[in-house]
Amino acid sequence: MATRDNKGPDLQRSLALLWAGRTPGRRGPRAQLTVDRIARAAIQVADTDGLDALSMQRVATELGYSTMSIYNHIASKDLLLEVMADVAAAKPPELDDAADFREAVHRWVGALWAGFRERPWLLRVPLDHSPIGPNHLAWMDRLLRPLLKAGLAPAEARAAALHLTAVVRGTAQISLDMDSAYKTDGGLPHTETELSRALTDLVDPENYPALAAVHAAEATVHSGRKEAVDGALPAELGFGVDRFLDGIDAWVTKRA
Repeated sequence: MATRDNKGPDLQRSLALLWAGRTPGRRGPRAQLTVDRIARAAIQVADTDGLDALSMQRVATELGYSTMSIYNHIASKDLLLEVMADVAAAKPPELDDAADFREAVHRWVGALWAGFRERPWLLRVPLDHSPIGPNHLAWMDRLLRPLLKAGLAPAEARAAALHLTAVVRGTAQISLDMDSAYKTDGGLPHTETELSRALTDLVDPENYPALAAVHAAEATVHSGRKEAVDGALPAELGFGVDRFLDGIDAWVTKRA
């Protein structure tokens, strides 16, 4: 994970940068170098070469400016990462036409999952405080709407939204880490199918009875992880989300 400086987060500066250009400005010619333009150049670097390749100097080179010009707009790489994450998040999906709160949550979760799969470097951006950027706030607002309509109290809806966000983020991190592990050389498994075959000889029922039973059952159903089809969530994510939504249904019904 990318690390931050020892100093704590500067919330006032973060707010100023994240909302730059979101409010009416002064009349006159637009500045050629803006926070948004810097952030999008940095995103291009991360998309192409990964977060490790990102530096203020690299962004300056991409834009054709001096490194000091970048620092004049964004004072540190930490702040750049924060702005990048919000810009890269883009707008959340529209959910008003969903049939019910479960479909709305499914679509929200699926969109967030797809974003992490498309830009895995987002999972390495440190989270030092609650999201305060316009796009991240929009994502939270879009998820809170169906949760409130389902009957949760405001505090409950916020807790549920944070939990769902953590589930998607954590599952995406594990999934991507596993994908990276399968790409190693030296005779190690390169795919989950190869790993499954290797585990057949390693996971014996005497030492790992529960794991052996689960592994055997999965091996008879499919080989390797199946990606989501027809808008469905991937298996490693969908089961937990559905059971969580079952819990919300039961909780609301019980309280009513």
